[in-house]
Amino acid sequence: MIELYEFPLSGNCHKVRLLLSLLGLDYRSHLLNGAEREQKTPAFLALNPFGQVPVLADGGTVLRDSQAILVYLARRYGGPDWWPDDPAALAGTVAWLSVAANEMAHGPNALRLHHRFGRPLDVPAAEATCAALLAVLEAHLGRHGWFGPGRLGIADLALYPYIALAPEGRVDLSPWPAIRAWLARIQRLPGHVAMPGLFDALAEAVR
Repeated sequence: MIELYEFPLSGNCHKVRLLLSLLGLDYRSHLLNGAEREQKTPAFLALNPFGQVPVLADGGTVLRDSQAILVYLARRYGGPDWWPDDPAALAGTVAWLSVAANEMAHGPNALRLHHRFGRPLDVPAAEATCAALLAVLEAHLGRHGWFGPGRLGIADLALYPYIALAPEGRVDLSPWPAIRAWLARIQRLPGHVAMPGLFDALAEAVR
């Protein structure tokens, strides 16, 4: 049985939950108590010495980092539709995973952590990072529709949660029609799972 150690309000955990659902994989969720810093206990640090979620355990394989977990699940259970064999397509996927770990983390995610959870932040710098990122994503989606190689892929799932949660960081998505349409396409997928705070792109699409 696959086991997922997670926080319910973490976008990084949500992207893993979403792929597990889209692949139809059964798993057991272990919800950690962040207020009691359960992720910093010796038992959890034995799984991930960085003391961060998500962590996924699959038999004898224990993995940390949401992007790495997406890669594992896609390659182990998803086949070429989720983990392309073509070198250029694979490189493109990895490039977007890097964006999820960098620009996304320092823009939309940082703003959400500040405005919802009170994390200290250089707000103008994060807002500038976020605006530049949204412009790049909008241009790409206007041309291609997905971040995967011609279809939905793990790059889309890596980027999705913190864009869908961006309004919690006081980010206005109304100027970005291609992004909102992409969010709606993901939210229409059979197997899409919700979490508190996600921007309801489907409701916006019917207004």
